[in-house]
Amino acid sequence: MISELHERTMASELGIAVKQVTATVELLDDGATVPFLSRYRKEVTGGLDEVVITSIRDRVAQLRELDKRRGVILTSLEEQGKLSDELQEQIQAAVTMTELEDLYLPYRPKRRTRAMIAKERGLEPLAQVIWEQTPELDVIAEAQKFINSEQAVESVDEALAGARDIMAEWINEDQQARASMRALYVEQGLFKTTGIRGKDVQGSKYRDYAEWEEPVATAPSHRVLAMRRGEQEGFLTFRVSVPEPAALSLLHRLFLKGSGPASAQITLAIQDCFTRLLSLSMETEARLLTKARADQTAIEVFAQNVQQLLMASPLGQKAVLAIDPGFRTGCKVVCLDRQGMLQHTDVIYPHLGTGGVSQAGDTITALCARFQIEAIAVGNGTAGRETETFLRTLNLSPAIPIVMVNESGASIYSASAVAREEFPDHDVTVRGAVSIGRRLMDPLAELVKIDPKAIGVGQYQHDVDQGILKQRLQDVVISCVNRVGVDVNMASPQLLTAVSGVGPQLATNIVAYRQEHGPFASRTALKKVPRLGAKAFEQAAGFLRITDGEHPLDASAVHPERYSVVDAMAKDLGCTVKDLMKNPDRQRAIDLNRYITEEVGKPTLTDILTELAKPGRDPRQQFEAVRFDDKVQSIEQVIPGMILTGVVTNVTAFGAFVDIGVHQDGLVHISQLANRFISDPNTVVQVNQQVKVTVLEVDIPRKRISLSMKAVPGAT
Repeated sequence: MISELHERTMASELGIAVKQVTATVELLDDGATVPFLSRYRKEVTGGLDEVVITSIRDRVAQLRELDKRRGVILTSLEEQGKLSDELQEQIQAAVTMTELEDLYLPYRPKRRTRAMIAKERGLEPLAQVIWEQTPELDVIAEAQKFINSEQAVESVDEALAGARDIMAEWINEDQQARASMRALYVEQGLFKTTGIRGKDVQGSKYRDYAEWEEPVATAPSHRVLAMRRGEQEGFLTFRVSVPEPAALSLLHRLFLKGSGPASAQITLAIQDCFTRLLSLSMETEARLLTKARADQTAIEVFAQNVQQLLMASPLGQKAVLAIDPGFRTGCKVVCLDRQGMLQHTDVIYPHLGTGGVSQAGDTITALCARFQIEAIAVGNGTAGRETETFLRTLNLSPAIPIVMVNESGASIYSASAVAREEFPDHDVTVRGAVSIGRRLMDPLAELVKIDPKAIGVGQYQHDVDQGILKQRLQDVVISCVNRVGVDVNMASPQLLTAVSGVGPQLATNIVAYRQEHGPFASRTALKKVPRLGAKAFEQAAGFLRITDGEHPLDASAVHPERYSVVDAMAKDLGCTVKDLMKNPDRQRAIDLNRYITEEVGKPTLTDILTELAKPGRDPRQQFEAVRFDDKVQSIEQVIPGMILTGVVTNVTAFGAFVDIGVHQDGLVHISQLANRFISDPNTVVQVNQQVKVTVLEVDIPRKRISLSMKAVPGAT
């Protein structure tokens, strides 16, 4: 559990009731997963969705880290004998790590500083006298009292310099000064980058940043990360600064009491503190803060792209012929049955002269007939468009769609341990072709086998915090898998791993049990799987589907714990559950209020009614194939003014990349996405969305294509 203070803090931050926080934290601590809570415990959480529950989970982890650090600090202060009642109260009340560290800063063990040396020379009393800023104080006369050869204080100037060192450290460690300066860096700070002499910045991708200045408050995520990467790669210097007059004025207001001789010494101490201590400390903090902020934005962009890619429309269970295209080495062809099982492999050479074209055509035609092919998937990499054009010259049935499939990450999969385990007797080219075909049939089921970072939809993904990125992408995969549901009798171990409450070991056990005993006949039979106990069953059962199972609801998202409710509904209507699921009139006759109990409320009953209408429905949109312009297959054929069909491959903070079928994605800048102002590209486009674009500019040497969606009739 967590403290009541933390519960109130989270409730305030998220705009929900404290009791919702309390209940959610208890369930999470008890092992419940985010998808399970958002779908099957709405009455307990008050209907919180995945976003809020995930926020609670992550915030609890942060607050527990805060409490852990708080304990370390309190122990340290107690050991030092510096823990007063007032300080302990302040530390206990701190709600952020920054506030906690500011309180601890004056007491934190540190390396030998100028202030420490001055204190060792006996100059702290002088600093305290000056600090009071008594108008009648004679600073020179006071400083003379501290001249001491034995303490290496030989003059008034040395005494005053030591006192200023002590006061500079006091200013630097003052909690209010640090908080105010921190705010100044956020509100008035400037990023400044300069090209490093001797580096060809003008010829590099960082040339725009050779002499660059931008406000911290408004700098977008991608530019912050670009500047930092330029620094890391040695092309740029990267600084964060504030106007010095504004910073000094802020400190003067905090520490100056007048204009006498003592105040003059404090003015000098303020200048020294800012130049030597506070500015460096605040710049470091500003860099960390803005990096975290940029990371958060970039990770969220990446997560949204991955989610859209995973939730792409599936073709469904169709017999597919898949081709991994190539020129010299030929095109690897595989035939998959409706379950995605490999039936046949072949190689064709349609790009090596007339004989190869003729023979390749005969092979494809024969395979389509032999395996009753219902769709053809073509990888969109090298020779992809050329292969698509070749296929369209064949006299194939119009009922067989020819679909270009994004093959990003297919090579990663084909060389992975997962692929080797699935196809130990086939090489990487066969595995890659199989992956392309399966991606068409069910993108989610295939893409979960690949690290999301290999899918190719990230923005500075290698520059952001890798731990946070991994967790966020894992959340996305789990969310998508559980939203769609999983056929337990067909799913791969990788797909099962993402199911709520399952994980790698149980996924392996489920597949092993299925292979040994045959398909599961019911959800209840899952309890026979080794190590799949009551808790795992509770978490997973609602997301696992069994087609034609012993109970008709086994194919739905209704949780087994609520089957009795549906049984009661059917009994009250004088029919079976199966009849109830097939009859909309009977479903409309159900009075949900009759079935409300302490455990089962209106939200769960409403979900049940929705499932009865469309049991196990797939939330993904219906599949629609993209058809590129047959006359445009290379960047050299792209001409400004052309209106082309494309598919969005990546959405970033600054726009969207669109595949127009020329092996080089074009960029629709955020300013060209619509005829109105757009602050977030995701409000206009999504990954895998089909769009019409107008070519604005083509830069063949740099392989850049500028596109617009504004000039297209019907654009939003």
